[in-house]
Amino acid sequence: MAAKKRAIAKSAAVTKNIETALMALGTACIAGDRAVVTRSKIGKGLAATTKRLSKKRKSLAKRKRWSAKRAKTAPSGESRKALRAVVRELAITKARLAKARVAKSANAVELAALKGAQRRASAYARAIVRAEVALAKTAKRRAR
Repeated sequence: MAAKKRAIAKSAAVTKNIETALMALGTACIAGDRAVVTRSKIGKGLAATTKRLSKKRKSLAKRKRWSAKRAKTAPSGESRKALRAVVRELAITKARLAKARVAKSANAVELAALKGAQRRASAYARAIVRAEVALAKTAKRRAR
């Protein structure tokens, strides 16, 4: 059985493929830039949130120690209520802080990957621009 011959590519098809690839690269550059800006903004917000919750957790832990001492020295219903309220608020803050830290680390991983892809895309775009300039120069020289 004879092998099927492949059709020879037409110049219009090749040119169209090149233009499509260049457009896709341009779109990738734009999308990468937007994504990096958005992720950076989100990362700053998450960093502020974790910092705020960490400070709150620290102050609540201190307040818990003082409330526990007060409850030991002067055991009353009011001191026990205050201690329970502080313990409850501390547990809520710890849970929120854990969630915020997980989100912050996931965002950092994604941001690093996006920055790498953005660098790659912009490097390819710069190389293509340089190659097109060089090709244009040789075409001008040949025309003379």
